[in-house]
Amino acid sequence: MLIAITRLQEKSCDDGARCARFGHRCFSVSPLRARVNMEEIARFVDDTDQSTFDCIFFTSALPARLIGPRLSRWPRVVAIGPQTRRELEAYGIEAEVLPRFYSSDFVRFLGPWIEGKHIGIPRADVPNPGLLSSIRDAGGRVTEVACYSLIPTGEPLPLGDADALLFTSAMSYREARWEDRPGLLLVAIGEVTAGAMRGGGHDPVVVGDGSLEGTLDALNRYLEGNPGTRRPGGG
Repeated sequence: MLIAITRLQEKSCDDGARCARFGHRCFSVSPLRARVNMEEIARFVDDTDQSTFDCIFFTSALPARLIGPRLSRWPRVVAIGPQTRRELEAYGIEAEVLPRFYSSDFVRFLGPWIEGKHIGIPRADVPNPGLLSSIRDAGGRVTEVACYSLIPTGEPLPLGDADALLFTSAMSYREARWEDRPGLLLVAIGEVTAGAMRGGGHDPVVVGDGSLEGTLDALNRYLEGNPGTRRPGGG
């Protein structure tokens, strides 16, 4: 299949190679762009250099790319998923990965260790009060730094001949503008995105596990169970 994947305009990635391993082709469409806040990034890096944090939680790949090359030292590092870990590894930073790729699992993943610890979270300017309150309820402290803002492009997504449209976040779905058409498979990368899509009247045909690889695997299982659907390569 030819899959359109929502990505930030500033976010280059290896989607093509990963899709090819599952027998698909893809291209990026961008309902959002990032406005980087260098002052906040510098402040976060300074705090990290001064050993302010006991743990850093990277909730997406872009903060890892913005901050990783600027760090000379770091504490325990947790990445929300495999792509974010790959970004950090490129700068020599080893990171643990959440087993289910959802920020709601962060406190459960750390367990009793979190008590009394200071957690630093570099992220977009999209609030996540549930994550912050869960850290505090577990006895931890938390500092969020909005290292970039998400700006809707307002432009229709150029889907072309895409067979499927894969939304990689709830916000990318909410801000997307596209022409729905018969036969276009709508795919959610995980349950949070799927919930936003259902709330907006678009029930995803496929829901992944929060990672691109898991989503592509779920898509292939859907295709195997629905042989009338277009097959990888446009068949």
